[in-house]
Amino acid sequence: MPSRELPFPLFDADNHLYETEDAFTRYLPKEYQGAIEYVQVRGRTKIAIRGQISEYIPNPTFEKVARPGAQEDYFKNGNPEGKSYREIVGKPIESIPAFREPGPRLELMDEQGISRSLMFPTLASLLEDRMRDDPELTHAAVHSLNRWLDDVWSFNYRDRIYTAPVITLPIVEEAVKELEWCLERGARVVLVRPAPAFGVSGPRSVALPEFDPFWKLVQDSGTMVAFHSSDSGYQRYTADWEGKQREYLPFTLQPFREIGQWRAIEDTVASLICHGCLSRFPDLKIATIETGSSWVGPLLEKLRTTFKKMPQGFQEDPVEQMRRLIHVSPFIEDDMAALADLLGIDRVLFGSDFPHPEGKADPITYVDDLAHLDESAKAKIMGGNLSRLLPV
Repeated sequence: MPSRELPFPLFDADNHLYETEDAFTRYLPKEYQGAIEYVQVRGRTKIAIRGQISEYIPNPTFEKVARPGAQEDYFKNGNPEGKSYREIVGKPIESIPAFREPGPRLELMDEQGISRSLMFPTLASLLEDRMRDDPELTHAAVHSLNRWLDDVWSFNYRDRIYTAPVITLPIVEEAVKELEWCLERGARVVLVRPAPAFGVSGPRSVALPEFDPFWKLVQDSGTMVAFHSSDSGYQRYTADWEGKQREYLPFTLQPFREIGQWRAIEDTVASLICHGCLSRFPDLKIATIETGSSWVGPLLEKLRTTFKKMPQGFQEDPVEQMRRLIHVSPFIEDDMAALADLLGIDRVLFGSDFPHPEGKADPITYVDDLAHLDESAKAKIMGGNLSRLLPV
């Protein structure tokens, strides 16, 4: 039974699955065999991309995982004692079937009181940046993953679990073909990395007219695009300041990196607006997931100032455009009231990040942070807004 009863259905915008070891390789074409491998290092299993061992996820097998919500107090109240990440997270737990399969997950959702959820992969977020100089491999690896997701989870499980396939954009024609393939199999939402697309000529914004065939299909099909937190490659910019290259490690506490942690999503949304994508496709369904909301206010202010100075650079008021088209799933520690004031209550989405350690151990308790809102506003944030974007 849920830990409490609510008078409205819950639609969780941020749930996660844990991939099995064959998620990337089961359907990887023969010519790319070896590009993704699991290897043994001093008795521990690691993932290697193109021969380079990655520490992005310490245990990429997910046989043992961090306890759901283990960092909830850390994000809510800080870390006055200066504990290490391991001390904060505590002992790992055994992975359970609900983290790996849709049937058991649906049973768990019933116990948690969740009606519907968006389901995102976990380890997949390391792929694109580590393959950025090989667009063909990137598309092949992502398609291999999507075939596994469709096999194991399906993209629409009983109209309750909407698993998001990944769409990578280095080669526009391949991205369109991948989206068509996913739509044929029932996809309602897709995951796009908040980052430039790396093509044969280098990186460029996914909001440029070159990508219009992709965005046209997204709009015409009514597909929701979730810009979900990933390795966006911004570690390279941090390295310019630190004087050394290092792999992006999301679970390593690095103060300087933390300061600019959400530049990628801010730049992505700014590009969608400033490069005219949202004007060319005014009916897009866009959500930012697991990227917090601290960037929203500063970006709105920058757009307001820029529009004041050069209105001729925009087809419409960029602030109003962002308020109309961008939906945000804030972190559990974010100021919900402030975000609602900035974007409007209709643009705020409940996301628990379950079962990740930085999310909610009991997703329904998210409503406790909305005590200052009336029941109508709570109902919108906890599921109504996402149900409008993805109706049954």
